[in-house]
Amino acid sequence: MSYLQILAALAAATTTPTAPTAPVAAKPATNYVGHGADSVPVEVLERYRAPALPPAVTQRVQAMLDVRAPSGGLLSPDGKSMFVTWGVTGVRQVWRIDGPMRFPVQLTGGEDPTSLVDVSADGKLLVLQRDRAGEENPGLYLQRASGGPLMVIKHEPKVQTQAQLVTDDGKHLYFRANDKKPDAYALYRYDFATKAVAPVFSQDGLWSIAGRLDAEQRLLLMLAVGSNQHEIFELDEKSGTLTPLFGQGEREDYEVAYGADDDVLVLTPKLSEHRRLYRFDRKLRALAPITPELAWDVDSFAVSRDKRHVFARVNEGGRTRTRLFDARTRKELGLPTLPAGDHVVLGPAGRAKNQAVLVVDPGTAPSTSAVLDLGTKKLTTWHVPSAPEVELSSFVPVSVEEYPARDGTKIPMLVRRPAACAKAPAPCPVIVDFHGGPEAQARAGFNPRAQLFVDAGFVYVQPNVRGSDGYGKSWIHADDGAKRLQVITDIEDAATFVRAAWAKGGRAPRVGVFGGSYGGYSALMGMTRFAGAFDAGVDVVGISSLVTFLENTAPYRRALRVSEYGDPVADRAALTELSPITHVSKTKGPVLIMQGATDPRVPVGEAIQMYDAMMQKKLGTQLIIFPDEGHGVQKRGNQVLLLGHAIAFFQRHLQAP
Repeated sequence: MSYLQILAALAAATTTPTAPTAPVAAKPATNYVGHGADSVPVEVLERYRAPALPPAVTQRVQAMLDVRAPSGGLLSPDGKSMFVTWGVTGVRQVWRIDGPMRFPVQLTGGEDPTSLVDVSADGKLLVLQRDRAGEENPGLYLQRASGGPLMVIKHEPKVQTQAQLVTDDGKHLYFRANDKKPDAYALYRYDFATKAVAPVFSQDGLWSIAGRLDAEQRLLLMLAVGSNQHEIFELDEKSGTLTPLFGQGEREDYEVAYGADDDVLVLTPKLSEHRRLYRFDRKLRALAPITPELAWDVDSFAVSRDKRHVFARVNEGGRTRTRLFDARTRKELGLPTLPAGDHVVLGPAGRAKNQAVLVVDPGTAPSTSAVLDLGTKKLTTWHVPSAPEVELSSFVPVSVEEYPARDGTKIPMLVRRPAACAKAPAPCPVIVDFHGGPEAQARAGFNPRAQLFVDAGFVYVQPNVRGSDGYGKSWIHADDGAKRLQVITDIEDAATFVRAAWAKGGRAPRVGVFGGSYGGYSALMGMTRFAGAFDAGVDVVGISSLVTFLENTAPYRRALRVSEYGDPVADRAALTELSPITHVSKTKGPVLIMQGATDPRVPVGEAIQMYDAMMQKKLGTQLIIFPDEGHGVQKRGNQVLLLGHAIAFFQRHLQAP
């Protein structure tokens, strides 16, 4: 079958209805309570399962999902093995590579995604996390580095158990769990020798461990008090004394780690517009800069296991560059000439001394990984990506562009254009894909999902509207609380610009809106509050009412989301105005809603109530619920269904004559 025939099959895929022919409400339509699959009647989950796609469509999406690479990986202490996560089986699992370019050995399996967290100090054990059905209640496990069954440390229903760190002396594993209260994390210590678990700290709050000084038995703690807002403490494990270091009452963004000589390294935008890396001076109670003042954020940093090196990763408008510093002198060190790419990320890899893993994303191909010897500067490739039955030369590069908001603010956007669009007499249809978060960022780099839309004939646009990360603290906080009312128009302005600037022969392109999580919310806002701006919309796990969302999201999420969106009581009027369901009567175009039943972040009730409200408009609203998925889809089969139905929906409504 030719590719044109495949696209025709894709457009015809919706001959299988995604809802009953006679409109049937999903009920209960309003006043839903709670989240998770048990908050929805079983018959609703069955009624709105994703229908099958034509084989040709499935094969095309499957082929693109096969284009992938393993994660950067963690090195064993002796540097002879690398442990990576890889989704080659259709579910993310853990693999071992016993030397550069050796064939990988699969260590974990099954239908539940498994993540590699750390390697024990002696290299004999792997620390793993495993979730079930997208519930985001992961368990904590150990596995021998040689393979074998998983050994459970803690995995309980409706409890998040998350690894924090393995001590450098090899004695303990620290983790946190919300087993005492659903909106608070207690801290625990696991003894590798005795296999005993001991409580360490259990004050109310969203606590995490950022580091440990083994000799002094001191823990560096972070208390999340809002979205990207932390207070920093030290805990003396012997006495139980908790000492505030900084951030108390500030509502400021801090990330911290122990550096050399017990230094506390701090990443924060407190003293400038952009995040910068500092050293906390304990005597002066002040921050001394390490990285230079830049026009970009240092978006993350890491300290090598031997405390000799600090890696600072700079976000240059959605592209990543890495800088290397001496941990003691804090002077920048030269790096060898590194390969070019949209993202060049260098970081500590496991416990191998003086070695770090380099991951290069070239932009038009999957990433490659190599090990950099920080002494000799020698670079050794360990694994390469796979792209079976796909011509990588067909992948289009991303272009960093911008569009004007109505107040004149320039909004960054990433654009990918099909080559055929340049010569086409009529404008190609456009998909505007809004990212989640909202404090996230559309990043340049290799994107097979974007290429699927490009191959289907769409110009693919990813805006970084106000509220996105990566452009300074004024930008990221521009939409906090009721301030969102002033910048939510960035959604409509994207469509206004596209229709005017990309018209051909007096004909404007048709425009669709797409997104997941907060991006799904943006898609719903584009189709309701800004009805007419977009011709069709696809929402994946999006919020339909900020009020009911805040009332029903998981307790550990609620405290963080209130600081971002507003208080459901004090800010109720603004939250109501900013809710897509408030404006549903304005809807002018068709909408496809897709949702995971087990989602703890955006409850499935958000999708159901929006679908029921939109059914009254008779505009072709469709609903798909994945019973075995949470906030998004992880299983390969469900990824195929989600992408296949999204593209088919847009083709039917944007490419039809």
